[in-house]
Amino acid sequence: MKRLLENLGLVELYDKKLTLHTVLQINKNSVTDVPVQSLPDLPWLFLKRLMLLQRTARSVKSSSSDGAEDSEWDDDDQDSAESDCPQSVNPLDVLTAVFLCSDSFLQQEMIIKMSMCQFAVPLLLPKSDNNLITFMLWAMRDLVKKYRPHSLSDTSGFVEERIVLSDLPLVSFVRLGRCNISKSEILNKLLSNSQQYTDTFVHFNMDCGNINKKISNGLVEMAWYLPSGNKIIDVFPEPIAIANLRGDIRDFETQFSFLCEASTAVFVFFESQFLDTQLFSVASQKPTPPLFFVGDSNNNSIKATVNKLNLKKSNFIFKASQNDADFVYKIQSKLQDAINNNNHKTSVVRLAEIARNLGIVVDEDGEECQRAKKSAEELASKIVDIVQFKKDELPLQGEILMKLAKLEKEECRLKKVGDKDIEEYRKDLKKQKDELRKEQRSKDISATMSCFLSAISTPERAYFLKWLRIALENQTHEVLPQLREQYKQKCKDGGGNKAEIAELDKKISNSSLGVEHFIREMSQLYEAAASLPEDAPYRKQLEHLPRLCAELLLDGFSLELVDGDSSNIPEKWLSGVFSELNTLVESKNKIMVVTVLGVQSSGKSTLLNTMFGVQFAVSSGRCTRGAFMQLIKVADDRQAELNCDYIVIIDTEGLKSPELAQLDNSHEHDNELATLVVGLSDVTIVNISMENSTEMKDILQIIVHAFLRMKEIGKKHTCLFVHQNVSDVSAHDSNMRDRKFLLEQLDEMTQAAAKMENKLDFSKFTDVMNYDTETGDHYIPGLWHGNPPMAPVSIGYSESVYALKKHIMEIFRCYKSYNINEFLKWTKDLWTAVKREKFIFSFRNSLVADAYMKLCTEYNGWDWTLRKQMHTWALEAETKILNHGKFENSEHSAQGTVEDLQCRLLQKTEDELEKGQDEINGKIKSYYEQGEGHVELVENYRQDFINSAASLKKELSNSVKIKLDAAVSRRNGMIKVEGIKKTCMDTMEKKVLNLLKECRENKSDMSDSMLDKAFEKMWQETVRTLAHTALEQQDIRTRVFHCLRINLESRGSSMAQRLHKVQNLNSHDHEKFIAYKDKISVTKWWYKDHIKIVQEMSDNLIRDCWEFVQAKRESMDDYDDTYIREIFKMIDEKLEAHEDLKLKGDFELSLKLHICRFASREFQEIHNQFIKKNNPRTALENFKPTYRSDFIDLYCKRDQCQRKADEFMRSCLKPALERYISENLGMKMADKMVTGENVAIFGSRTTFQISVLKNLLDESEFKTYLRFISSYEAFVKAFILDKIKKHFSAENRMYTLEKNLVNEVISEIKQAIEETKQDPKINDIKGFIENICNKLVKRLVFSKDAVDKIGTLNNENANPPKFAECLQCSLDDMDKSLIVSFQARDFQSKISSFQTKPQDELFKRVHGCGKQCPFCKAPCEAGGDAHTKHFVSIHRPEGLGRCRFNDSKKLVTDICSSLVHSKSRCFKCDDTNDQWHLYKDYDKIYPDWRIDPDPSIDASAYWKYVMAEYNEQFAEEYNAKPAEIPWRKITMVEAEKSLNIK
Repeated sequence: MKRLLENLGLVELYDKKLTLHTVLQINKNSVTDVPVQSLPDLPWLFLKRLMLLQRTARSVKSSSSDGAEDSEWDDDDQDSAESDCPQSVNPLDVLTAVFLCSDSFLQQEMIIKMSMCQFAVPLLLPKSDNNLITFMLWAMRDLVKKYRPHSLSDTSGFVEERIVLSDLPLVSFVRLGRCNISKSEILNKLLSNSQQYTDTFVHFNMDCGNINKKISNGLVEMAWYLPSGNKIIDVFPEPIAIANLRGDIRDFETQFSFLCEASTAVFVFFESQFLDTQLFSVASQKPTPPLFFVGDSNNNSIKATVNKLNLKKSNFIFKASQNDADFVYKIQSKLQDAINNNNHKTSVVRLAEIARNLGIVVDEDGEECQRAKKSAEELASKIVDIVQFKKDELPLQGEILMKLAKLEKEECRLKKVGDKDIEEYRKDLKKQKDELRKEQRSKDISATMSCFLSAISTPERAYFLKWLRIALENQTHEVLPQLREQYKQKCKDGGGNKAEIAELDKKISNSSLGVEHFIREMSQLYEAAASLPEDAPYRKQLEHLPRLCAELLLDGFSLELVDGDSSNIPEKWLSGVFSELNTLVESKNKIMVVTVLGVQSSGKSTLLNTMFGVQFAVSSGRCTRGAFMQLIKVADDRQAELNCDYIVIIDTEGLKSPELAQLDNSHEHDNELATLVVGLSDVTIVNISMENSTEMKDILQIIVHAFLRMKEIGKKHTCLFVHQNVSDVSAHDSNMRDRKFLLEQLDEMTQAAAKMENKLDFSKFTDVMNYDTETGDHYIPGLWHGNPPMAPVSIGYSESVYALKKHIMEIFRCYKSYNINEFLKWTKDLWTAVKREKFIFSFRNSLVADAYMKLCTEYNGWDWTLRKQMHTWALEAETKILNHGKFENSEHSAQGTVEDLQCRLLQKTEDELEKGQDEINGKIKSYYEQGEGHVELVENYRQDFINSAASLKKELSNSVKIKLDAAVSRRNGMIKVEGIKKTCMDTMEKKVLNLLKECRENKSDMSDSMLDKAFEKMWQETVRTLAHTALEQQDIRTRVFHCLRINLESRGSSMAQRLHKVQNLNSHDHEKFIAYKDKISVTKWWYKDHIKIVQEMSDNLIRDCWEFVQAKRESMDDYDDTYIREIFKMIDEKLEAHEDLKLKGDFELSLKLHICRFASREFQEIHNQFIKKNNPRTALENFKPTYRSDFIDLYCKRDQCQRKADEFMRSCLKPALERYISENLGMKMADKMVTGENVAIFGSRTTFQISVLKNLLDESEFKTYLRFISSYEAFVKAFILDKIKKHFSAENRMYTLEKNLVNEVISEIKQAIEETKQDPKINDIKGFIENICNKLVKRLVFSKDAVDKIGTLNNENANPPKFAECLQCSLDDMDKSLIVSFQARDFQSKISSFQTKPQDELFKRVHGCGKQCPFCKAPCEAGGDAHTKHFVSIHRPEGLGRCRFNDSKKLVTDICSSLVHSKSRCFKCDDTNDQWHLYKDYDKIYPDWRIDPDPSIDASAYWKYVMAEYNEQFAEEYNAKPAEIPWRKITMVEAEKSLNIK
């Protein structure tokens, strides 16, 4: 034996023993398929295959083995036929050697796996070195078999029990001498039906079965035949135990004696010459079981021996010329007759007594095992009634624990708050929790628990826990399997009665009792103690419990992660256990997590057990409840490669189908569980029975959604779909379409959840979970090859599971592990997030919200596109109007008056807008028809968005009309001015030309000074003759006042009477505007707040109007009445937006008068400046230097090209280009902010809100928060401007945008110059310049004065090509000078000069309608401009919106969404006319608002932090008393994190 163990590399393990822990380690051989090169590899290959349930486990040989020669002799029957190859070992020797070198727990696991593979298991294990034999009782203790004997009256019933306790007839098969018939092969056929042959026993014709046995002779193997209840398939109607002795009975008399004493019948395969043996003569004198002799053929020698020994001839079976089928049938008949004629039955436990009497060692007779057995039996003996036992001995769980779990969730969800004060309600919940913990502590540790804790503190704890589990399962197995079967039947029958199913579920839970219940009691002892101060004696007494549990975890026992009964996680207990575990493993604390999820009874636990050898409960009718975890050690040689020291395996209870979940209200529990374990795992295996993958869809929907709502996503997980019971070899290919469809559905769910949770980075399922349709699906055949209970595990199952295991290890290589402490933190964070969910209805609601948000986002995009288009169109139209009639060859000059042009442009505008509106409506229609994004849920919003498109068209139409009206007014004003100037310039040009002619006719050459003197004399004479036709100065204040009267005409006679008292706009125009001067002394707080809000609104409006006026001043144009009309429009829109303030006519008049006074003063100055600048004589004086230069150049015949080119660039093109930039750059900047890297801020109103709140937190200034809440619009505009500044100040972005815009126009100018140069009709500079202007007339607005000035006194010898070259040079110079000016100007001055301010455009996008919640002042988030209802997703504590209690005057801490849910809470304010009004009927006062009555939506930690941090300041500002802050102190970090949740 020693030599064989040395050859197999096991000699050291003979004394030290191999442990299950070592075998289950993930090492270099776990997932590699390197051929076996030497004998020491054989035991490890056997163990690896056996743990994976591979039926090839016994077929182990090294690659260098020689093939054994064929032989017709069985391995048990002919030693001479056996080979003795040095590189091969008989499978039975490998098996015996491994059993001899294994500890008792590994032996147990091996026997379980062998039994599943339908291998015979060792009953008597020989030890050939000292002739000791071991009876393997302990090793078989864990075997549980389920079968249906034909004698069972209930045809649907079954028997399920530990096989060592089953009383069965035992039939033994032995060999005497050598026999031509293979005993083991015949046995295999005997136990197999014709359709299902199984190699239960190793035989000669198997791999290496012909190799000489070295140590396995004397081995007695045991197998069982168990009927299925199907008479057609079953070989025997009742269960039978079969024993098979290896070797010749002459050499193993002890074993033979044992079998004779134990068996119902013994079959002896004999060699005729040895039939006359002492064994039978002795046996015939004692009471022995019937002996049946099986031989090859009959002869005279046999007959003589039979007569001599007085043996029954009927007990002889000869094969002779029969085939195997007939021969086996004959043996089966004899065997069945022997059983029928002999009622002797025995159990493995009783066989142990026989063994002991014969001096055979029984494996479980060791001291440790017996001590543990005694402790476990002592504990189990106290159990009479399981339900009562749990109440008396495990009192800390059950009802108390369920109440605690419910209270913890209620603390987060506040479902039952009703009309109570929320924070008081929370206090009450905490008090109830404390009371329950106190009640737990008042119950002393029961005697049972003391016994349990004492036992698991001893060295034999592994034996104790196994004995206890066996004892508990024996207690429950009579009840649970039947209850489970009833439950399954009820569910299959279409749901059955809901009450019955719920009752059955409760019975199953109450009747379950396992080791996990004792561990759970430990956890609750610790949790109750941990709620006391650290120095409390009771707490110190129990501080050792987590370490005990951590040690158990390292020993391979499972830890309950989620209590399946109360659906709760004991956080403090887990913290203690993981902390101790971290200490125990020291630096080797890196872990990876694998989880399996699936519907009930889909084989999840079996899958994990097969893949990793973990021991999750799968027998005795017990199903996993909650979630359990086990640790698998990674061997040192794989730790670096797999990036971890341990693999955590999490097994969960089966999730129920939605229909079934509704019946027993377990939907919420399932969703919590699924969310938690998916969040914890690196690899999630979604186990789907059958090829249909739709059964998990509802569960996945919640998993994906809830996962995105976690506090921190942390890392990306891998999802593998395992399709079980798929035997078709082409399943992977044929299901590609189904897999793609599944992925599409998963993508849709992910997008829904991601948009809802404002995590816009996630658009696909693969953004959240690593899932590949090619590699992410594993198709696994059914577990059994044939019909249980006699079916072995199918080869396809074990191979597919092995492939899955290899895939998981590959995934781990790409992942970064995290340590035990990080895992604990992650678990706590996930559980906190899970507790805050309201699962049952939340997904449906979130889908509605998401579908709405998606539609809003789409609509915003369409809205922005049309706005951009119309902005470009309006600028082009305005440019055409402002250039109208300036150039003789202009296409617009020949098309009538400027009013005619305006009519055509307005008609074109309407056409463009009609087209734009139709496009948006078409997109809305198409969006709904495509059915994406659950549009059916937001069908009732369709009209809102169609109305918004109409509203947008109207808004843009008005905007363009106002712009074009102003352009027409400006152009008409300039046409008159230009006419006067033209007359003067024409006169002056003639005079200069006459002077030139005179000077040329004077034969003498004139110097420049003489020419200058002559020019000066002519100039003075001409100016004196020109008529003084200056522009008439007007009284702008009177015009503004007239416009005010027209604006207020529609307000009725009372307004007219008030206005009649106002004489003019001259008085008090420098005073600050004060709203409600006569109400300074009011006492009601809401009146004071009302006045404050009105004042702030007024100040903001006055500031906006002032900025508008200053922009007009900078434009250098003359005043036009469209200016004041635009201001009135701004005022009217603001008052309409704040109609909830119920402002009266007096207020409107005083506000408009105030604004008109300062506006008219400014407009008068603008007009005066314009008159002064455009006085014809002043203009002529400005042109004097040009005339002088042209006159001298013409006389001297100098080339004017470069000077004229420079002047054209300086006074004409450059101003036009600068104006173009100021009009376009603002919109370009806004577009960059919307579509670029800031899309996360400006993409939607929600993302914008979060950005603003984070910014406020960074500043942490009370005044800033106050401005945000009180002056939301002004604050947001400033915030947007700041974001724009930061964005465009970085990386030269502003300069790049300006440069691109300039380059775009300069390239057009260059093209215009080139085209004009090619025109043969153009032969002078004036024509050249006007042609260029005509080509650019749609883009640039040119000053007619400047063009006329350059075009005067042209050199008759001008060279157009040369002028073109000069223009190109000047253009390059201008480009450079513009770049210098861009870099020189500061950001603020640039922004101020823009006609379209980017901050205003962005504000329109994110501000929405501007309404604020009437209670907490949170801004409306509804999409479109024409929505029918305002709503807010997360409300604030009402105190931030100035609300206070009527009696105490303290600020309110409640939240609107909770208050409108209450039945009796009331409010009163100005809107209720100081009368109390029920919150739940708020819509009668505020019909335009929708506040969802959801008590679970709490004010985020963010607003709680703000209110608590600035409580005193808010109270002072609002003239109230500080609120009583009922919640715990929240840190700034927590406040910021809560924004991520939102």
